[in-house]
Amino acid sequence: MKKLILSVAVSLFATSLAPSALAATAQQNKMKECNTEAAEKELKGEERKTFMKGCLSAKPAKPTQQDKMKACNKDAGAKALKGDERKAFMSDCLKN
Repeated sequence: MKKLILSVAVSLFATSLAPSALAATAQQNKMKECNTEAAEKELKGEERKTFMKGCLSAKPAKPTQQDKMKACNKDAGAKALKGDERKAFMSDCLKN
């Protein structure tokens, strides 16, 4: 009986840690990438600290208007839209 209670408690504890473990992994991956880049640039001391701070807080780049246009054109082509339907679709797609 004690083994059953212990195994249930351990399972519940492990399940509660799973989401935070995934988030930590993403942060750890970013840290590895930033460390590798800093090492390649041979940064030391204050330069390294400044670089790491910027690297770890950097947001992914926004897609350019040209990237949006390509993606919307591809989607419109896949849907075989023509004329006014295509114009309306492209307008909505490019706004998002």
